[in-house]
Amino acid sequence: MIRFGIIGVGNIGMLHAEYLVKNEIKNACLSAVCDIDCDKLKNFSDRYGDEIKRFENYKEMIKSGEVDAVIVATPHYLHPQMTIDCFEAKLHVIVEKPIGVYVKNTWEMINAAKESGKVFAVMYCMRTDPYYKKIKELLDDEELGKIKRVNWIATEWYRPQAYHNSSSWRSSWEGEGGGVLVNQSPHNLDIIQWMFGLPKKVTAFAKYGKYYDIEVEDEVTAYMDYEDFSCVYIASTGEAPGSSRVEIIGTMGKLIYENGKIYFKRNRVSERKFNETNQDIFGVPEAWEMFVPPCAGAMKHRNITQNFVNAILQNEALIAGGESGINELMLSNAIHLSSWQNKTVELPVDEDIFLKELKGKIKESKGMR
Repeated sequence: MIRFGIIGVGNIGMLHAEYLVKNEIKNACLSAVCDIDCDKLKNFSDRYGDEIKRFENYKEMIKSGEVDAVIVATPHYLHPQMTIDCFEAKLHVIVEKPIGVYVKNTWEMINAAKESGKVFAVMYCMRTDPYYKKIKELLDDEELGKIKRVNWIATEWYRPQAYHNSSSWRSSWEGEGGGVLVNQSPHNLDIIQWMFGLPKKVTAFAKYGKYYDIEVEDEVTAYMDYEDFSCVYIASTGEAPGSSRVEIIGTMGKLIYENGKIYFKRNRVSERKFNETNQDIFGVPEAWEMFVPPCAGAMKHRNITQNFVNAILQNEALIAGGESGINELMLSNAIHLSSWQNKTVELPVDEDIFLKELKGKIKESKGMR
């Protein structure tokens, strides 16, 4: 039985607590929680009673002997050091997304995990989404042929001003380190790098406080340049109703994922092969239309947690290993840096330049609310 501790019992921490308390994770239980906010600890006790131990200092919890594994569900800047401390205490760790705010200090997390020999995972639960799993299968099986272009619109992340005002650390450079890129987009950016890898370079544009009284970005458009294709990513927290649409064009056809359906217009032969032999000046490859069923199951945070427990007890392969979290953060940092410097940024991003720019933003910050 893996005994979990949760650092941070705000919105997301309570989500993890709920499925653990309900025994929805096989071979696991919730043994302790921690938060510096006494009101949040009281709220936890009011909901779940006093049997689960409560701590106000996470270092006391991880040294208490009460837990075998920890879920880090605190503000982003705190993720790296807390994760490192957990590994030094010889505990397994799941860290909420993103694994940090800037790439430079996340290498320390990865090294600490390796030195500890403990299991390290990141909460990229969208990798368990049955639709994205199916799209990944189609790409891996080269059903779309060679990729030509990818468009991703992610504007379903509407967040009103009340959301930005809900916590003192939200929506500031000092407290959160960014807006839509570090809060809502990590799942999308992770799926992009999971499916296609990292681009060679990024050109991005962002609007800061366009829709809300905040200093960080609430709208982003990024052009990602790969070896053989391009990807355009658009994200916003200020559109209602928003859109969630993925369009992938390959030599074997076009795939669109929108409104809970995967539509595939499949070429009978590769467009490149057709082009080599076609003599008709208006010729078009024959294409068949179909809807592709998703994989079985549903996207849930607890999928990652169950896989994590299985990895500890049965050596099951991780769905989202912690080390892979650095790729999403690398992409996020590149988009930010391109926007700040108003120029194209090559990957891997220059970690020192990014951190210098971020520190400048923090210095100019109005501070946490």
